[in-house]
Amino acid sequence: MKIDVVKEFMTLASLNSPSRQEGHVAGYLIGRLRELGLDVVVDDSAPRTGSDTGNIIVRVPGNTPGPSVMLCAHMDTIGSTEGMFPVLRDGVIYSNGKTVLGADNKAGIAIILSVLADLKGGGVPHPDLEVLFTVQEEVGLVGAKHLHAELKAAFGYILDGDGAVGNIINQTPTKVDLDFVLEGKAAHAGVCPEQGINAIVVAAAAIARLRTGRIDRQTTSNVGQISGGRIRNMVADRAEVIMEVRSTDAARLETEVQAVLDSFSEAASSAGAELSVRKETPFETFTVSETHPAVANAFRAARALGIEPRLWTSGGGMDANVFNSRGLPCVVLGIGIEDAHSPKEHIAVAQLEEGVRFIKALLKETTTVSR
Repeated sequence: MKIDVVKEFMTLASLNSPSRQEGHVAGYLIGRLRELGLDVVVDDSAPRTGSDTGNIIVRVPGNTPGPSVMLCAHMDTIGSTEGMFPVLRDGVIYSNGKTVLGADNKAGIAIILSVLADLKGGGVPHPDLEVLFTVQEEVGLVGAKHLHAELKAAFGYILDGDGAVGNIINQTPTKVDLDFVLEGKAAHAGVCPEQGINAIVVAAAAIARLRTGRIDRQTTSNVGQISGGRIRNMVADRAEVIMEVRSTDAARLETEVQAVLDSFSEAASSAGAELSVRKETPFETFTVSETHPAVANAFRAARALGIEPRLWTSGGGMDANVFNSRGLPCVVLGIGIEDAHSPKEHIAVAQLEEGVRFIKALLKETTTVSR
């Protein structure tokens, strides 16, 4: 059985699967995987994640000795693609409308399916494989965090990366989320404003002291949302601010987070407002050495295809953050997605086809090294 990666992607992209509603894609995947003669397991994570399906796990026995490898892609898209159909124009696939295309991450799924179909023919050397399709990656790596399966792979590859085929993401940051609630004091804005404490103004004072955007090569800080107040002629008695700080450097991260906390604390204290803070770390940094087999094999595979590989540090969080934190070394592979998370998202046919060749070369390199 042969799976054309371009047709497969076009079909997958036509299936709506925003986070928590991955069921249609899961049902389609289960059917395709069973057509390939593979046993499919859907884990029991759905009640804990709130998705309408669990994560999908498939194990493929190897035909050549070598360390077991994990391949992974996620089933959800950043938003709904209801009514969208992909358009192929001049060798590039686009969305037909105002939604994202969903190449993030259905391009990864299509590449994996095409590779699995080619493996069934028996002509591609490969070790034992564990293949995962996760839910809710886009809203906090939720599916990977709640994955209910004992993984035996020595290392893994997440097909969800920035840039072209040959990009290898071996480092991502830790992310700290900071949610602030400022409680001021209501008063009539025209009659007695001096009797009030404007929580929005306090929030603005705190934000004005901060450095945001790109702090340095390793660190970013962002004010994502601010809300508050009730009506125009009332001194706002409540404001909410949500922020994040990211860095691959632990000391730098701690410094920037503390600077944000101090700024809000000082602004609230000066104005007499009450402050509450919620701090969470959705994912933690990882770095996989360029000498690790996961990276070294990818370098050899790229060069075998005439591609010059490139190590890359991403500012995003990915399922790889979760797996690395659990002791399973993973890197993220570029698969040619451009302008992800926007209606301009697109992917070249040549990158989809190159992605299939690259993964097959990667599996071959993994078995070659073991001999």
